[in-house]
Amino acid sequence: MLQYLIILLDDASTSYCHYKSSSINHRLIDLVNLKAGIRFAMKENLMIQFVYSDSDLPREYKEVIETIDHSKIIPSTSSLVDDADVVVFNNWKDIIGYTLDAKATYVLRICMDDLFAQRDIIKTFIGKVARLNIVITDVEAFTENDMFKYQTVLDTFGKEVEGLFKENLSPQLNVITDRIALTQMNNCNAGSSNITLAPDGKFYICPAFYYDEDKETFCVGDLQNGLYIKAAKLYKLAYAPLCRTCDAYQCKRCVWINRKMTYDITTPSHEQCVLAHLERNASRKVLEATRTEKVFYPEQDIKEINYLDPFDVRIDWHKI
Repeated sequence: MLQYLIILLDDASTSYCHYKSSSINHRLIDLVNLKAGIRFAMKENLMIQFVYSDSDLPREYKEVIETIDHSKIIPSTSSLVDDADVVVFNNWKDIIGYTLDAKATYVLRICMDDLFAQRDIIKTFIGKVARLNIVITDVEAFTENDMFKYQTVLDTFGKEVEGLFKENLSPQLNVITDRIALTQMNNCNAGSSNITLAPDGKFYICPAFYYDEDKETFCVGDLQNGLYIKAAKLYKLAYAPLCRTCDAYQCKRCVWINRKMTYDITTPSHEQCVLAHLERNASRKVLEATRTEKVFYPEQDIKEINYLDPFDVRIDWHKI
């Protein structure tokens, strides 16, 4: 069941996830389509998330946006960033010297090499904001040699979170604390609980598909004719055989990465599974290290496992 409508206000709207916002040309969504998108959300009872570029908006656009409840996803380089509900850093250097709001949510998009190199700097921001989401922008490049490096990064972040927990603080860092808090899958759910309206007035499963060079293939409707998702049930967790039996609840289960890496939206790539399970195991370490204090989540339990990719262990497919 759809719950959210993501509206890209500009062809150059910031990415807030794994994909790259490939356009450098600023083409605003037509004002007529913006109004129609809002009406669509109202009819379908959907919460709107507006995604901004680093450019200002005309006054009439701002007025239309404020006619409905919404949240704003804005890059840190925008002059409108003070109005953001979620601030996106597209480069780790942009966060240096930035005045952070302790009550705000931030997304840091970063490649693996930079994450490995800058982990000690990044960890200092964990306790300074309400929430920090780290998004790796080159998941497809993750190799077996990177496993130990990423585990070390997670251990560094885990120690920071552990210390804050013991001070009776409640930091939120997606790659560590989400799995500690969750008791069931909480994925991206593109195509299932959220859909995207692009500047061309058409619907896409998520922004990543709009920025694909073959985007017309991934169009799932428009404002004139409505929404039509072929094989819509395949975007639901119940129809993802491997994922629905997994307990890496924090995994994004990104259907765009699935299609890019495995050519099947329901089948996760090895890289995505390994990253998610490394995070799961790091969360387990923090939970076990703070269990005696019973400060947070005293009843939570994350079981020890002996694999990083579910495909590496035998699965009884008759029970799936």
